[in-house]
Amino acid sequence: MPSASPSTARAINDRLALDLLQREGSLTAAQLKTLTGLSRPTVADLVERLQDAGLIEIVGEAGAERRGPNAKLYGIVADRAYLAGLDVRTHGMAVSVADLLGQTRAEASLPFALDVDTDVAVERAIALLEATTAEAGATALHTIAVGAPGLVDPATGGLRPAGGLPAWHGKLVDELRRRQGVPVLLENEVNLAAAAEQRLGAARGRDTFVLLWLGFGVGAAVVLDGSLRRGASGGAGEIGFLPMLGPGRLPTATDCDGGFHTLAGSAAFCELAREHGIPASPADNAEAAAAAVGYAIDAGAEEFLKIVAERIAIGAAAVTAVLDPGCVVLGGEIGRAGGDALAARVSGRLAEISPLRTEVRAGTVGGSGVLEGAVLTAMGAAQDALFTPGSD
Repeated sequence: MPSASPSTARAINDRLALDLLQREGSLTAAQLKTLTGLSRPTVADLVERLQDAGLIEIVGEAGAERRGPNAKLYGIVADRAYLAGLDVRTHGMAVSVADLLGQTRAEASLPFALDVDTDVAVERAIALLEATTAEAGATALHTIAVGAPGLVDPATGGLRPAGGLPAWHGKLVDELRRRQGVPVLLENEVNLAAAAEQRLGAARGRDTFVLLWLGFGVGAAVVLDGSLRRGASGGAGEIGFLPMLGPGRLPTATDCDGGFHTLAGSAAFCELAREHGIPASPADNAEAAAAAVGYAIDAGAEEFLKIVAERIAIGAAAVTAVLDPGCVVLGGEIGRAGGDALAARVSGRLAEISPLRTEVRAGTVGGSGVLEGAVLTAMGAAQDALFTPGSD
């Protein structure tokens, strides 16, 4: 096999050093030498190159406790670039602006009425992003990642029109791409939540799992052998459309009523709560359903929780029968509210109806999972661009 050219070797070494600084934090030249296995002159050269490129800087000294000159500590220049994550929902949006290391510099959120005018919503959303960017101390963004419900068309990179979802979601992405002049990445919200759980939460250490999203609607993110699977049309994990209720109650291509959504969406659980005398808001939204589940756990409302767990287990069984991931994480507002108590009940019922050994875990990232996943996605893309020789 031919050896790499000098320029290719330098690029590989630079990226190796940057990845170590990203993962380990600040390091000395001697530590970089040890961790990379490169020679002292090679490390000295790459440190100089990365400093000249504005990617690393001296951030302190090591060895202050011993005699002799202290070793310089090098770290990535966090404000070399700023990025933004957006969590776009039916009732509003949240935005987080972070630096190149993913450290949050500013966050904000804004509610929207379901009947808000599309153009008004887009302008308000962009104004919120711009204000949050300024608050973070950034003059411009390098990369933006947007998480939204619905299908992301792999051919166009845009949202496919779907019944029940606000029109301003798709237009917002189009306007961001037109006005910002930077990469705008669009991903299904559940996929981003799975990225956060894998990096920070319940799926750490697993390269194969399914995140079952339980909120206003239901969905799933599929990670197999370390790779997120989106499907040929971007619809992998759209289990809200999974037929459940039999002939005459089947979902349609534009409406998931009659599918798993009808069985395990927030409205279904709120109705079930009222039937069992458990307080539930008439709003029937994700927060109301989550509150009902949390109340039931505290009150020991076993009959209600048994039905909730069985409904979730039915969807989990369908997913595991096809994918056999070995691990299902319960996310979304309802999954988080149920916590380990609900996960244990779902695990027990799933074991009774499926022969496949499957661990059921409660999501741990929290309510900002989609936003954190968006920031992680934007950070990865920005680092890939900036850590590549010849990039801006």
